[in-house]
Amino acid sequence: MPVELKGSCHCGAVRFSLQSSTPVPYQLCLCSICRKVGGVGGSINLGGHSKTLKIEGKENISVYKAVLDRDTPEERIASSERNFCKKCSAMLWLYDESWPELIHPFASAIDSPELEEPKTMVCIKLNSKPSYVRLPEGRKEKHEDYGPYSIEEWHKRHKVFAE
Repeated sequence: MPVELKGSCHCGAVRFSLQSSTPVPYQLCLCSICRKVGGVGGSINLGGHSKTLKIEGKENISVYKAVLDRDTPEERIASSERNFCKKCSAMLWLYDESWPELIHPFASAIDSPELEEPKTMVCIKLNSKPSYVRLPEGRKEKHEDYGPYSIEEWHKRHKVFAE
């Protein structure tokens, strides 16, 4: 059975809940977007069922569509929408109409339940990581680009998918 995740921004102007079948925060993205919008250490996204998203304080949400390949001839705007609190700037979730059934809350925005600590942290987009950024302690699986599994596939392989 899916897990109910409850989250909020730092100032409390936005609160939300959703059902998640993929609630383990196992993957740290170190791409330039995640580092710049999520903080120097990158971002950890979970997976959720978009139809179950309930929001209080929706008027306090702004959306950022990232610039991909900035300052190159291939520069373009991402289809994904990063939702954040316009009062305190806390990142809340990512939504992409390419996968309308999914929503990806930032683990940093989840208040309850306490998220399970992964046995191994999967660190992706190391090809974008500056040298001053340190990887987390403990067991790691490192990938220069994306890892081989989607969030759902990883949860199913590790027998932590909440159906």
